[in-house]
Amino acid sequence: MEFHTTFRPVTVQPEQIEARSFQIIDEEIGEHSFTAEQYPIVQRVIHASADFELGKSLLFHPDAVRAGIDAIRSGKLVVVDVQMVQAGVNQARLAKFGSSVRVYISDEDVIAEAKRLNTTRAIVAMRKAVKEAEGGIFAIGNAPTALLELIRLIKEGEARPGLVIGLPVGFVSAAESKEELAKLDVPFITNRGRKGGSTVTVAALNALSLLVERV
Repeated sequence: MEFHTTFRPVTVQPEQIEARSFQIIDEEIGEHSFTAEQYPIVQRVIHASADFELGKSLLFHPDAVRAGIDAIRSGKLVVVDVQMVQAGVNQARLAKFGSSVRVYISDEDVIAEAKRLNTTRAIVAMRKAVKEAEGGIFAIGNAPTALLELIRLIKEGEARPGLVIGLPVGFVSAAESKEELAKLDVPFITNRGRKGGSTVTVAALNALSLLVERV
């Protein structure tokens, strides 16, 4: 392969690129308080975002990683808020354990009900999802309203997720929704502040599924 610039990549081999990336992350992250089971998720989030501030802002419920591993290993449903998250998740790895990924936001009944109630599809999608995914993983990377609705349903006893990955990005309600999640006594992975998004939510989910294969 020829590159018509003065810069030449260190390598064009995917495995070597990834290995070197993780080496750089380990060298540059500095002091942190993450446990050995949490750190692979932090690594993947930083790898996906190139954002150390975001990675170091992650918050873990003490049971989060174990709960996520147990949910996948038990074949529980993984609910995501948008198709972008669904597209990025390694579904073949989840399928080995009987788990699959479901997104409800574009379901016809969800769209119709959101119009009827004059509310967001993300909210209605969570109401539908909790009826079908008890003990599953709920991964929200885009819609703070979805996370806030899930929190409400948990508080009212209508939702019993195995793990909540709440990493929505944005300027309106994103940081606040994550603060509310961190107050709950349910397994969660979230972060402080406005940063987040579908890419890092995918990274956290894929890191979890890799851990399932290793333990």
